[in-house]
Amino acid sequence: MDKNRIIVFDTTLRDGEQSPGASMNTEEKIRLALQLEKLGVDVIESGFAAASKGDFEAVNMIAKEATTINVCSLARAVEKDIKAAADAINPAKNKRIHTFIATSPIHMEFKLKKTPDEVIKSAINAVSYAKSLVDDVEFSCEDAGRSDIGFLKEIVDAAISAGARTINLPDTVGYRLPSEMYEMFKAMSEFVNGRAILSAHNHDDLGLGVANTMACIEGGARQVEVTINGLGERAGNTALEEIVMILKTRADKYAPLYTGINFKEIYPSSRLVSSITSIEPQPNKAIVGKNAFAHESGIHQDGVLKHPETYEIIKASDVGFKQDSGLILGKHSGRAAFKDKLKNLGYEVNEDELNALFVKFKDLADKKKDIYDEDIRALVTNEITKVEKFYEIITLSTSSCNKGHSGAVITIKHGENEQSDASIGNGSVDAIFKAIDRISGIKGELKDYQVRAVSKGKDALARVDVKVKFADMTTIGHGLDVDTMLSSAKAYVGALNSYLNMTK
Repeated sequence: MDKNRIIVFDTTLRDGEQSPGASMNTEEKIRLALQLEKLGVDVIESGFAAASKGDFEAVNMIAKEATTINVCSLARAVEKDIKAAADAINPAKNKRIHTFIATSPIHMEFKLKKTPDEVIKSAINAVSYAKSLVDDVEFSCEDAGRSDIGFLKEIVDAAISAGARTINLPDTVGYRLPSEMYEMFKAMSEFVNGRAILSAHNHDDLGLGVANTMACIEGGARQVEVTINGLGERAGNTALEEIVMILKTRADKYAPLYTGINFKEIYPSSRLVSSITSIEPQPNKAIVGKNAFAHESGIHQDGVLKHPETYEIIKASDVGFKQDSGLILGKHSGRAAFKDKLKNLGYEVNEDELNALFVKFKDLADKKKDIYDEDIRALVTNEITKVEKFYEIITLSTSSCNKGHSGAVITIKHGENEQSDASIGNGSVDAIFKAIDRISGIKGELKDYQVRAVSKGKDALARVDVKVKFADMTTIGHGLDVDTMLSSAKAYVGALNSYLNMTK
């Protein structure tokens, strides 16, 4: 083991997906997993295989698609969870089971209702069973941040003896301060003495996720558990992009520590996560926020023009961010120019995908005069999918009135047949969704609706994201068009198709 390498363990697909509204379908998870592999992540926590049939299938598909990355599944310290995890990740070339149990007094007493001795026994049994199924086992002490250090040493020693290679000591509720995390990791590092890799997993409830993780590294952690954009439940997780760029930018302090991250894939990875989850980083978010490399102050602008390092410690290009070049392509642009633009933006597509994207691009060029880099990014993210399209919109006509009902007439292709119907509603969007329900015969309940402009100008592409509940399942759909109503219809049909793919 290289003692200077910081292992990057990405949990965007598991812990990150627990962020409200961040659910992904199987195809989206696969696309993100392959991007994380391109980013250079070492381990990907692809999901919680025992949670549901959909989670199992997603983990299993990622295990089949991945080539170099270590595919991991989370499992509680119970045999059926561990068996499900092993079965799901079985196709992967490199695989890991991550099993956990709570170790803090409050969790053991009120959640587990177990004595410390019973918890240790559960941990030993879980790790031993996982080790019989895969060679690489990680063990987590849930809520380690509020656990007794003496008990941590006892259960960690038992887990290592049972076969755990990696020991995770998470601050599950984001409670601890950097100095406290440093002391805990320093003490545990000395105790473990190289028998296992110590891992840091910090939540951001007090805004200290990144600071705490850096303190853990200084205390001896050699794996960091992180998410793209800091995505995660409650206030989120430690942001991958911030940790790896701190190590790179402040090599004067942290060398010879390093990661295997391909830094130029950071921004594309961030954009993909934002597009899939519909959760944008705040504008002033470090590294990937839209203002991260913006300078409005005259003094700052003057300094940057004279020498970039006067106010920029990181170049935008270092993380794969390329300033929009303005009008890049138009209706007369050819396939070769479009392919070159995709390459410059960091997209690698096969011939079939290129052909499909070029058709969509030409359609867009007929509607929109100025096409920007963000338009192309949105087009790629929205169109490259393997989800079967049970329903597809052919035509849409809407009418609205500020003193009366709005209406929608829609034609949808289903298999080889085209069906048309009309509906009225409380606004055009409501009318559209009701008409789609009438045609499909499947009633959806709209849980969330978001619309935003992809780029600039009155003819900017409208990106619509919806969350819809069909029967007992909630799915997400995305729509993209210069016409906001058509984009809304596409998003709703996308959610319907996702539902049908998951239930077929």
